[in-house]
Amino acid sequence: MAKTKVTIGHVFKTIVWPRRNQLLVGLVLIVISRLAGLVLPGASKYLMDDVIPNNNMETLKILLLAVAGAILVQAITSFALTQILSVEAQNLISKLRVQVQAHIIKLPVRFFDNTKTGELVSRIMTDVEGVRNIVGTGLAQLFGGILTSIICLFLLINISPMMTVYVLVPVAIFGFISLKAFGKIRPIFRERGVINAQVTGRLTETLGGVRVIKGFNAEKQEIKTFEDGVTKLFLNIKKSLTSTSLLTSSATFLLGLASTGIMGIGGYMIMNGDMTFGDFLAFTLYLGFMIAPIVQMSNIGSQLTEAFAGLDRTEEILNTPLEDDPTVRINNIGQIKGDIEFKDVSFAYEEEKEVIKDISFKAAHGTVTALVGTSGSGKSTIAGMAASFLNPTKGNITVDGLDMSTITLESFRSQLGVVLQNDFLFEGTIRENILFPRPDASEDRLMEAVKAAHVDEFTDRFEDGLDTLIGERGVKLSGGQQQRIAIARAILANPRILILDEATSNLDMESEAYIQQSLKKLMEGRTTFVIAHRLSTIRQADQILVVENGQIVERGKHDELIAKEGRYHNLHQYQARI
Repeated sequence: MAKTKVTIGHVFKTIVWPRRNQLLVGLVLIVISRLAGLVLPGASKYLMDDVIPNNNMETLKILLLAVAGAILVQAITSFALTQILSVEAQNLISKLRVQVQAHIIKLPVRFFDNTKTGELVSRIMTDVEGVRNIVGTGLAQLFGGILTSIICLFLLINISPMMTVYVLVPVAIFGFISLKAFGKIRPIFRERGVINAQVTGRLTETLGGVRVIKGFNAEKQEIKTFEDGVTKLFLNIKKSLTSTSLLTSSATFLLGLASTGIMGIGGYMIMNGDMTFGDFLAFTLYLGFMIAPIVQMSNIGSQLTEAFAGLDRTEEILNTPLEDDPTVRINNIGQIKGDIEFKDVSFAYEEEKEVIKDISFKAAHGTVTALVGTSGSGKSTIAGMAASFLNPTKGNITVDGLDMSTITLESFRSQLGVVLQNDFLFEGTIRENILFPRPDASEDRLMEAVKAAHVDEFTDRFEDGLDTLIGERGVKLSGGQQQRIAIARAILANPRILILDEATSNLDMESEAYIQQSLKKLMEGRTTFVIAHRLSTIRQADQILVVENGQIVERGKHDELIAKEGRYHNLHQYQARI
């Protein structure tokens, strides 16, 4: 996956500009707040130079009211700023999460084969959070800080040009250091996102495979693996903290030098009568108001750098091509008849390492095609291509005469049913899992599927029946019970094309006998692909393809292949002895 780098222009166009109204209001509120904050230094000058020397109580009252009013304005604008910008930032985060999740879920199956689930969770939930520093108060505070510094600069020049020039030298040096530092920090934040995704991915796998871990007494090594990942994350955070703290420390040092010089110059000017004590106090306070935003801007700059790093990774995932390319898949197929043909099809997961090599066969509508062979021979890859999960690297596959690669996936998969060896059940109830492909199905259709797959044989024994909670991935059910729910789900989907990958492998002999009857009924009038190691399950198939090393070495019906005494005969004899 090619790395992308989000530019300021891109962020402005896609994130900032669409929210210009909220940001403009936020900027106005920041300006009002900052201007209100400047009341105190001005009031202090008058207090020292006019009110106290003249013992003017009326003016003192006016000054106190002005300062109190300014503080109230600051409090109100701060609250309004949070409500407008912070809430909008969280709203944007929610929308981005939905957008990224919607994009990821439409990516090809091969993408998920090569990417950890936990890493994708991190991409969806964590990477987008940085935008709160762009749309939230961070960006507004950055502009507000710049504006405050500029206003204070003019006020400082008005009081003492010489002291102002002295202050600007360390401020300029700090600005130069900041620009250089942020360029170095951004890759650190980007790397943090990668490490965080890896750690999250491993943790997700660990929690999902806890039975395997305990079964092999491997807790210690998993704890060590997670510890190594967390340590790596810590070292990255330490590096970024070191960089940002050096930046803050340099600001403290340079601006501290400026304050020391101001103290000396100001003291000298007061003693010579060139400056009043009120002017010096006002200069010092204005200087604080100018310096505080500059130091704050270094922190905001770090936050914006982190935000850009997260957006880099978000943009990277959003630039990954979708599975259903609308420029290529232009045929919206109607009701599928079900004639599927493989024409000189080859497939490779890696370049020049073909796992399927120039295979050709036809699966007529309403027929059952069985794929047999040793593990790793290519059976599941062929079924995956028939299900449109994988695209051939050579040759083509047609559905009712149309090239499958040109058919929209939605129109094709809406007529596809899949039952896998280790089928996935969602946390929830048995009812919800069966209704998954057709959530609006009637109760009658649901019960037909339940009875056809003999799910009622065990749900009738449960206190809550079909509303029994099955736990994550159906852990509260036996393998056979899980498989029957998966088959009921496929029956309810009423597909035109059916893929059965070891669909009866987790069933005992009695359950399998029931399910074979259900499957026979399910397969009537549908184009079915069956992958089975147990050859007894495919005796009635219309054609059996024996796959070895990615090639079809034999084809025919059960009796024909037995009579040939070839590879299928050998497999059958071997299983008969077992």
